[in-house]
This record gives sequence, structure tokens and C-alpha cells, in this order.
Amino acid sequence: MTSDMSPKVKARLVGGLLLLTMLAGGFAQGFIGGRLIVSGDAAATAASIVAHEPLYRLAFATYLVEMACQIAMIVLLYELLKPVSRSASFVAATFGLVGCTIKIVSRLFFFAPLLVLGGAPYLSVFDPKQLQALAFFFLRVNYAAETIAVVFFGFEGLVQSYLLLRSTFLPRVLGVLSAVGGLGWLMYLYEPLARRLELYIVGTGVIGAFVVVVWLLVFGVNEQRWREQAAEASASIWR
Repeated sequence: MTSDMSPKVKARLVGGLLLLTMLAGGFAQGFIGGRLIVSGDAAATAASIVAHEPLYRLAFATYLVEMACQIAMIVLLYELLKPVSRSASFVAATFGLVGCTIKIVSRLFFFAPLLVLGGAPYLSVFDPKQLQALAFFFLRVNYAAETIAVVFFGFEGLVQSYLLLRSTFLPRVLGVLSAVGGLGWLMYLYEPLARRLELYIVGTGVIGAFVVVVWLLVFGVNEQRWREQAAEASASIWR
């Protein structure tokens, strides 16, 4: 189905989906999560979640929208960069989809506090403090799994930077931005260091992604050069 789209349409879809991914993730994590989750305080966090349950459920739904957009974007980006190197594009997409899978699983732990704090009769064997601690523990697992996913997105970014730098139909500065962003996400291999540099890592990643969004939405790709590189790849035995 995606083979029927022109390269420029694919590029603009990638840009639009990347923008939606950024907006959904930023809204759910920055606006809602930042308001409801109190760092280091299980009791306050539990009280906040219970008091604002509809808002918390909205965050969970928004996270799922974020993941749906990101998965679609990864598939389209694989198609778009395939003329540069089919194998490298496949590797980048695989890293991205593994990261998405881990992140989707992490959202189950984000949802779990609603079950723990929901007041179901079978939970009466636990006292309130135990339930609050368990809910907070699930949120910590969500964060830890999310951190693992980010590392895979870092590997994806590095492979994509190679593809973008070798492409003839997109500016090489996008490859440089992808490399910088990928290296930033890889800082989460050592989470204590990443926490110290988090403002710079996230800021650089967001700025780079925004530049990519603007370029793809406004300019797309050079279709003639894309078709030329695709033709060269089809004629080569090193596909």
C-alpha cells in the first residue's frame, strides 16, 4: 500500500507523524504526568492520581496515540530510506520497533496504578500505604522500561544518520542532527549521567526533531534524486 505513495508524500507523512508523536508524548508526559506524579512521594502521587483519574486515563490514551504514530512513522521512514541501503534501513526500523514494543509494555505499568488504587474489594488485604507504595513502584518500572526504549531509539538515530548522510535526496544536516540526537539518547545507557544531562539531551533531541519536521513538511524530498538512487540500488547486487 505504501508503494503507491510518491516519495514526497511519504516524507510529508513522516514529518506529520513525527510532529504528532512529539506533541502526544510531550502532552502526556510533560503536561499531565508532570502535574500528577510527585517525585519521591508515593502518598502524594497516589492521592493526585485518584483525584484526577480522568486526566490520568487521558495521559494513558495519549501515550497509545503516540506509539501508533511512531510505529507508522518508522515503517514509512524505512520505505523512504530504503534506496540508500535496504539492509541499513531495515536495521534502523528494527531498532525503532523494538523500542516501541518496550515502550508499549512500559505503559501497562503506567496504567497499573489505576488498578491498584481503584478500591477493588480484593485489594482490602493491603493497607493504604502498601497500595500507595505499589502504585509508585509501577510508575518507577514504567520509567525504567521507558529508559531502555530510549536507548534503542538512540541506536535507531545513529543508523538513520548514516542513511541520511549517504542519501542524495535529503540534506546532510538532517543526518548530523540525527547523529547528535541518537548519541544523546544513548546516554541513557548510564542513567545517572543521563539524569544530570537530561535538559541538554531532551532539548537537543526536540530541536533536532523539530528541524526534521519542518523540512519534511515544507520541502519533503527531491523526488528525482530519490528515484535515481532507487534505480541505482535496484541495479546493484549490493542491495
